[in-house]
Amino acid sequence: MDLDSKVIGYFAYKSKTEVICDGDACVISGSEQEMKNYINFVSPGSSKKHTIKKTRFGEIINGVKLGAAYAFDEQSYNRFYPLANEVGFNLKEENFSGESETGFHFVTIRTSNRPT
Repeated sequence: MDLDSKVIGYFAYKSKTEVICDGDACVISGSEQEMKNYINFVSPGSSKKHTIKKTRFGEIINGVKLGAAYAFDEQSYNRFYPLANEVGFNLKEENFSGESETGFHFVTIRTSNRPT
């Protein structure tokens, strides 16, 4: 299996212009259930109104190249960063043990993290 087709996690959207984000970054969760949990946190009772789909490494890399930002949870980040480093990124293992106000911890990757 080539890198581009490896599943990294899940993203959710209501329409083409309404994607689940943390700030300006598209949320990538490690499981469909974690995405539902996050949607229900930010918009209680609306997870059934969103489409949740798998997202692959190639889709995320293309998005980063176009300037998109992605917010990864622990499971999805641990799938993403070793592959990203294989294609020239310089990402490190992250510590997800700290508590956050929301109970959700994301690592955001944007254009400034990509190789030049």
